[in-house]
Amino acid sequence: MPDAAPPPTYRNPGKGKRRARVRQKGRQPAPGAIRDLRRLLGSGPHRRDLLLEYLHVLHDAFGHISAAHIAALAEITTWHMAEIFEVASFYAHLDIVKEGEDPPPPLTVRVCDGLSCELAGAKELREKLQASEGGGVRIKRAPCMGRCDYAPVAAVGRNHVIHAKPDEVSGVIARGDTAPPAIRRHGLADYRADGGLEFLAGCYRGDRTPDEVIGLVEQSGLRGLGGAGFPAGRKWRFVRAEAGPRLMVVNADEGEPGTFKDRHILETGPFRFLEGMLIAAWTIKAEEVYIYLRDEYPQLHQSLAAAIAQIADAEPRAPTIHLRRGAGAYICGEESAMLESLEGRRGLPRHRPPYASQVGLFGRPTLINNVETLYFVRDVLEMGPQGPSVFFAVRPGARAGRQARARGRHGPRIDRGVLGRHGAGPYLSRLPSGRRVGRHPARVHGRHPPRLRHLGTAW
Repeated sequence: MPDAAPPPTYRNPGKGKRRARVRQKGRQPAPGAIRDLRRLLGSGPHRRDLLLEYLHVLHDAFGHISAAHIAALAEITTWHMAEIFEVASFYAHLDIVKEGEDPPPPLTVRVCDGLSCELAGAKELREKLQASEGGGVRIKRAPCMGRCDYAPVAAVGRNHVIHAKPDEVSGVIARGDTAPPAIRRHGLADYRADGGLEFLAGCYRGDRTPDEVIGLVEQSGLRGLGGAGFPAGRKWRFVRAEAGPRLMVVNADEGEPGTFKDRHILETGPFRFLEGMLIAAWTIKAEEVYIYLRDEYPQLHQSLAAAIAQIADAEPRAPTIHLRRGAGAYICGEESAMLESLEGRRGLPRHRPPYASQVGLFGRPTLINNVETLYFVRDVLEMGPQGPSVFFAVRPGARAGRQARARGRHGPRIDRGVLGRHGAGPYLSRLPSGRRVGRHPARVHGRHPPRLRHLGTAW
């Protein structure tokens, strides 16, 4: 009879009073999951601020994020598993599958439940799809997708079906058409033929100074058009007064129901927006620019990335532009929550002070502007301080009562944009705050202001 195998020996780094563990405590990464991550993310080094981007890569590849992949990501990055899990579980567009749970169906259809879509029959659309589609499709309700002008909307994968009807959505599902459609727009050559990038090139040549540009923006009355209405020129001056290095962040995470102005601008006029952004970055001497674009605009991620590449080739003196992708968190439209998300954390608002102009992204002074604000920068600078007043006039107001009390709390009224559909296509008009908007804003306004651009033909 052969001799019995000797008992296993254990290496104990201590005094030898107890045997060491054969296996480590906690969830151990699976070799297959580690191979998946190295194939998708590369060998590193991996940056902590790109955690949300890494999670997007995983989710796009597998349709969900498994517990095994979270453990593998913690292994190859040396980050805490709890940190990765809390970030992944914070965002609505990331599905986490724990041990023993079944993964979601391979295809998810999200039906918008925003106000415009609900009025257009989104509830009935969702119920009919749930009754007609089989187990290989998951039907979910989702917050406003920013396509209120095409309600109701259903997202089949990343393909938005506008004016959606049950049979049309079922046809898209049957064809497997889940990719976002390409956006047709004018190219950079057309934009430059219209005078585009000339003012930016003059800034780089030294034809004007940052103080001159800030003065023109201040005199124009241009304000933040993301909601707060803070004077844009004053914000630029605050950031420029801080010691460098400085950064710039563009908030393109509009999530309020009924809001889609930034989406329309980026679809029809990306180069005008990018020129305004680069002028602002030059003014404050920003070393890098970050654009935080909501995940509900998949078609814009492709087209805007292509436009950024064209701008970078045409103007090599421009700072580095990073395009980052949200993940379905409404709160990230708030600027400090957006900064947290850009740094690879949960999008929770920060306490203030200090303000972003003092301690912003990565602890640096940061200029944060909205897409629409930057879109009008070129008009402000080309038309001079008196020209854009038709856009951004600050009006004292005459009515008493509730509006007067509001002025006492929030300052003078300011013209705000109204984007609607009338006739040939979408248009942008501006009405004083407090004015009731009827079915046709142009009729309420009385006439279109001078140089009011039809956004359907903008660059």
